[in-house]
Formats: sequence, structure tokens, C-alpha cells
Amino acid sequence: MKSLRKYFLITSLATFAFGASSAFAKDPETLILTISAPMSGAAATWGLGQEWTAKQAVKEINDAGGVTVDGSVYKFEVRAYDNKYNAAEGTKVAQTIVNRDKSRYVVGSIGTAPILALQSLTERNKILTFTSAWGMSTKGPSKPYTFTQASSPFEILKPLYAYVKEKHPEIKTVVMLNPNDATGKETEPVAQKAWEDLGVEVVSVNWYERGTTQFQPVAQKIAGMKADVVDLGVAPPADAGVVFRELAVLGWDGVKVLPVGTSASQLVEIGGKASDGTYMGFAGDYEGELATDKQRELNEGMKRDIGEPLNPLQVAAYDVVYALKAGMEAANSIDPEEIIKVLPNIIFDTSYGKTAFGGKETYGSPQQLLVPVMITQIQDGKLVEIERAIPKELEQRLAAQN
Repeated sequence: MKSLRKYFLITSLATFAFGASSAFAKDPETLILTISAPMSGAAATWGLGQEWTAKQAVKEINDAGGVTVDGSVYKFEVRAYDNKYNAAEGTKVAQTIVNRDKSRYVVGSIGTAPILALQSLTERNKILTFTSAWGMSTKGPSKPYTFTQASSPFEILKPLYAYVKEKHPEIKTVVMLNPNDATGKETEPVAQKAWEDLGVEVVSVNWYERGTTQFQPVAQKIAGMKADVVDLGVAPPADAGVVFRELAVLGWDGVKVLPVGTSASQLVEIGGKASDGTYMGFAGDYEGELATDKQRELNEGMKRDIGEPLNPLQVAAYDVVYALKAGMEAANSIDPEEIIKVLPNIIFDTSYGKTAFGGKETYGSPQQLLVPVMITQIQDGKLVEIERAIPKELEQRLAAQN
């Protein structure tokens, strides 16, 4: 965590410096890419990681000569802002991005509530926005300028829960706990239906406020339910570690599920032995056999500079910077209105390899980045990838291209 605080201080100073110079004219050939994400609190590692990976992609692209569009060469610059995972701060960040930076591209955004606040300005001003928000309300035909940069409950929960049920056929009941915000509220019904479709009864749905540090009361309530499974939904790894630790103290020893689990290190550091066995659907082993060379490189850089291994939420910013570049080149334009016309139709390179945007059947429009769903588990204090599901739509698109 010391590494996180140090990095946050450095990036905060850099952001301040950018702000102080915003009154001066920018080089017209420099395009500002922005990020709205938590840079402090329990979810800080997500925002700091997105900023870091976006800057790696930008450095690679700029060093290679930038992006050539309609005979002009453009380079990118990244500016990241702390939305503190709430709507009020998300609104302030949105105003900074739109009114001060005059950015036309958001390459990273986290949290349903702050993203909805952001979209109230970005959609109206035709700003291309990539988001990892899990809420259905953040995408679809009514949000044409928004594309999802990472898997959401509609991609993750069914394969994750099905795997857990297959490995533990005896489970019959589950207790759910989620943060009491837009992200949690929109995820809960999707998760509940996915469990019930597998014949697992949801015996209790519980909520907590982000920023909570005392989890003993809610842990006592959950343990008293004596459910076979505890599903912590979209809780950050730091919060999940505390909850699982408290449950262990109370003697509960069932199946643990953290669908949005992105960081084994934080979960293990805080939860200790109580975190062992936890199933996650949003973490990746980026130094294992299934990782690409680029992902291994990014993973080592993240550990060095941020103090955390790479996860799918963080690498998403790297991937969409390259998606943006590909969209600009395919449209032969830097105008978001032209870029969104071609993004659903092209196949482009990312850290995973070639991918595309899809999901029209689920969302009503093809705005979902198609990447593998990685099912992982904490085993003896280490993250182990145990299954990887490639979206069928992506397989079909790639096969059609070949």
C-alpha cells in the first residue's frame, strides 16, 4: 500500500501541474485522453492501474510515431482524475474533463454512479467514452458514445457460478453482500437470477456503504444464515478480505465467491488464510501460461511501479487506447461521431490478441469489448487461473475473418 500512496502522490502532483497549464493553448496535434476512476480509498488500485496501463499504451503509440489520420499525425496525452467512486465526485470530474480539458475521449472510467454522472455530459457533447461500469444502465442504444472496456456481470456471472456449482454440487443456499451504490444495485438482480437458474436459493441480500471499515455486524448476520455460499458481489478485494476474515473468526467455512475479485495480493494480505479457496471472475494470472508476452510485460511493470499485479480492470485501459487508435485509422477521422460508426465493425489488436466489440444481443447495440472470462481461485495464498472462457461471438468474428 505504501507503493500505492507514493504513486498516487506523484500522479496527483502531475495532474495538478496539468491543470495549472490548462489555460495555455495546447499543441493542436496532441489529443487529450482522460480517465475518471477511484484513485483513493479501497478501490484506488483500480484507478491507479488504469492510469498506468493507459500511459504505457500512449507511450508505445507516441514512440512509434503517433496516429496518422487524414494526412495529419496526432499524439496522445493521458490525464486521470479521482472520482472517489461516487456520483458527486464523478460529476466534478466530468465537468473537468468536458469543460476544462475539452477532451473528446475517455479511455478509462470506473463505478456505475460516477459513470452515469459522466455520461450526462459526455453523451450530450458527443465524447467517446470507454467504461468498465457493470450497470446495464450505462450502455445500449440510448448511450451511443459509450463502449464497455471490460467484462460485466452479463459476461462473467453465468460461467463463474456454473463452474462453482459444478465443483460444489452440494451447495443449495447463498447469501449475497454488495456495496450500497449503483454498481451493487444493478449487479445484485443479475447475480440473483444466475444463482437461481442453477437451483441455488438466495436466502439473504445485504448491503454496506463504501468506505466501511467495521464489518463485524454484517459478518455476524451473514454467518448466522448458515448458507453454503457467501457471494461478495462487487466488493473491492480489500473489503472482501476483511469480511472473509471476520467470517472465519465466527466459524463460517463455506464456499467463498468474489465475482469482481481483481487482486489476489490485496485479498490475501488482508484476509490471510481466510481468503483461501475464494473463486473470482475478474482476475487474471498475467504471468502464467495463458498470458501473452505483452501482458507479462505489463504485469511486471505494474508490480514494479504500483506494487500490485495486473488485473483485467486495469489492462482494459491499455486495450481501449489501441481500440481508439484503430477506430481513428479505420474512420480516417478523429471525430468521435465518425469513430463510433466503425468501432463495432473492426477487429483490432489488444493485450489479449485480436478482439472486437459486440454484445448486441444482450445490450441492444454492439458496445461490449469481447475478451476472455478468466475464472480464478486463491490456492495457498496464490492466484491460480482454473478456466478461461472465450466469448462465442468473438470466436465467430475471428473465424469469419480468416
